[in-house]
Amino acid sequence: MFAQDLSWMLEDIRKVPGARHALLLSADGLRRGATENLHPDLADTAAAAMSALQSISRSTNEFAGPADPPLWRQTVVEFDHGWVFLIKAGDGAFLAVSASESVDMGDITFRMQQLVQRLGREMTSPPREKADDR
Repeated sequence: MFAQDLSWMLEDIRKVPGARHALLLSADGLRRGATENLHPDLADTAAAAMSALQSISRSTNEFAGPADPPLWRQTVVEFDHGWVFLIKAGDGAFLAVSASESVDMGDITFRMQQLVQRLGREMTSPPREKADDR
């Protein structure tokens, strides 16, 4: 995995009423960190799924309207039992948060942005090297 586990940085999100889990992932779907209450198997599965979700979201950005260039900002998915929020957290990194249906959407997305800003370069995943490039 990565040399640095950033899980401890994600615990702040759980201070938001209704927040359940936070997950930091690389663009290729590898877990870089997760809140303590998120089982590692579920974290790995969710990281892979969130990677696919961000890729699909970005590839459909022109559907939202014209922009030059069209830029993806976040994906929000609603379920009967809650929400999943996904934002960019640096080059090659993404932050996903799950929350209950009663969470204040403005509060959770604001806190996610604050976390991304506070972590800055710590949350940026460098591109993977090919085995031949070593």
